[in-house]
Amino acid sequence: MEKKYFFFDIDGTLTDRNTGKIVPSAALALSKLRDAGHFVAINTGRAHYKARKFFEENGFDNMVCNGGKAIVIDKMLVENSPLVYENALRLYYEALEKGYGVLVADEDSELVRTRDFRFYDQAGIRKEPTTYVIDKNYTPEEKGIIYKMYISIPQTCEKDILKILPASEPLGRLWFEPEYLLIQQDCKREGILRCLELVGGDKKSVVVFGDDINDLDMFAPDFYKVAMGNGHDALKAAADEIAPANVDDGIYKVCQKNGWF
Repeated sequence: MEKKYFFFDIDGTLTDRNTGKIVPSAALALSKLRDAGHFVAINTGRAHYKARKFFEENGFDNMVCNGGKAIVIDKMLVENSPLVYENALRLYYEALEKGYGVLVADEDSELVRTRDFRFYDQAGIRKEPTTYVIDKNYTPEEKGIIYKMYISIPQTCEKDILKILPASEPLGRLWFEPEYLLIQQDCKREGILRCLELVGGDKKSVVVFGDDINDLDMFAPDFYKVAMGNGHDALKAAADEIAPANVDDGIYKVCQKNGWF
């Protein structure tokens, strides 16, 4: 059997969004793919620290995370690159000048830094475990590294975002929560190619599974692309195959149908 290189999104692909747990049939499919000798990896926008628990609980050895800029091979973190600092810093000060609150993640952890309570007043708490460091004298220049930023601008402003915050143009922009904008890496395809370079894999043997528009970047021409039946219409339009919904055993059924185990 030809060795394949499988990359799976987590939320809505491997996991049931209602429970946050991996779909049992997906877990079984992963086990069978490994037993068949394939390379099996996560590909997620989550920061490395945030993805690590799921990674370990579900028996993974390999992972692309931090939106394509962090690589884990044989359980070891080998790369983890922050945002382009000059671009992120420019956006940070532009957002402050426009009156928005900004949280800065300048390390691979749940800790974020901010000057005041403006983000909380405008958008509420960050909707995931967070340690806040509030310092009126804080500046990102203290560390010179920015992994992610959270800006208290709601999703209702999405269509006008480049008018409101033009400095955000070269950066990845996502609204996973409607109350605030997430600035993070958005280059899942680049992460796959870098991972293949490190392990000696062939891009023509890559299979990707995803469900949402942030997976579009990894739906590249050279890869075999599988969109989940519960996924976004734009992703389905770019797919080579549309699986049943993940909770309807979509991953298992597609792997079985294609003879991958």
